[in-house]
Amino acid sequence: MVLSQGLDASLLGLLGLLIGSFLNVVIYRLPVMMEAQWKAECADMLGQPVPEIAPFNLVVPRSRCQKCRHPIGWLENIPLISYIVLRGKCSACHSPISLRYPAVELATGVLFFFCAWHWGLTATALAWCGFAAALLALAMIDWDTTLLPDDMTLPLLWAGLVAAALSLTRVTLHDSVWGAVGGYLSLWLVYWAFKLATGKEGMGFGDFKLFAALGAWFGWQALIPIILMASVIGAVVGIAMKFSSGLREGGYIPFGPFLAGAGLTAMMVGPQAILNVVGL
Repeated sequence: MVLSQGLDASLLGLLGLLIGSFLNVVIYRLPVMMEAQWKAECADMLGQPVPEIAPFNLVVPRSRCQKCRHPIGWLENIPLISYIVLRGKCSACHSPISLRYPAVELATGVLFFFCAWHWGLTATALAWCGFAAALLALAMIDWDTTLLPDDMTLPLLWAGLVAAALSLTRVTLHDSVWGAVGGYLSLWLVYWAFKLATGKEGMGFGDFKLFAALGAWFGWQALIPIILMASVIGAVVGIAMKFSSGLREGGYIPFGPFLAGAGLTAMMVGPQAILNVVGL
């Protein structure tokens, strides 16, 4: 039984490594694609000619070294192994390759392994694998760009509702719907209260949608522990970055990565465990 469980988990973990490699592409390219789309829409609204650019999406062009533009072959793109063999450097110009690439691959593999270990090779495990992959990508994109793309947050929300309807989660459809509603409205109210009090925007609309998605996956009962954990960790990280002079211009940090981290924690240990840690 344990051997079979381990084999199933290892199989899905290997799939996670491959998915993690693709997530690296998504994390880098999706914001660039969004910016190009915005520029084209602005040019169209202003009656200006839309410049023709080479195709750039999640498939083309091939991945290249950011320094020398050397095309990365499949032998150089094997998750984790290629990074180790290349010793973290481009094979052409020997420029350092960011450690974040194998870190994302490894994190995705570990999350997929956990899902299979916990739920077996089932539709439920695959649903939670998709949930974990989406949160990991959203966290990294938001950290880099302060953007939480609708192309990811909204499908994640709908997926949570569908998963509840198909009984792939322990959440009823009723609780899932109200979780989505409560998640969105709670941060929307905080946003407007802060803006009316200070005249500033304390968070983006993407945070509302991400919290709504988490409510859809975990139900309205999980909203308090998730937001509590995200807020506490965000405050600790923010204070640490302030004292280390690591805050970006404007003195802010995105909230999405902490919401995503709280969501992944809730997936692994359950929302109630989060409350137990803080003594509630």
